[in-house]
Amino acid sequence: MITRIIKIGNSRGIRIPKILLEQSGLTNEVELEVKKNQLIIRPKKGIRQGWESAFRAMAKNKDDHLLDKEYIINQSSWDADEWEW
Repeated sequence: MITRIIKIGNSRGIRIPKILLEQSGLTNEVELEVKKNQLIIRPKKGIRQGWESAFRAMAKNKDDHLLDKEYIINQSSWDADEWEW
């Protein structure tokens, strides 16, 4: 499909046909990115979208271990006795 870039104030824009919006899942907010001379428009991701499945995959792969084990080993008695978690 070919369309024209139109002037909108100091900016430019394009009209996206309804059928393309429905097929792409684009709604009111989108993310824009330029890659290799291409403008990529994708639906805006929700906050922390995909985290749950990523955490499940980490657990399945036993990849969900603490990264700061050294800190836990080097705790003082104050850390164990006085600190409220």
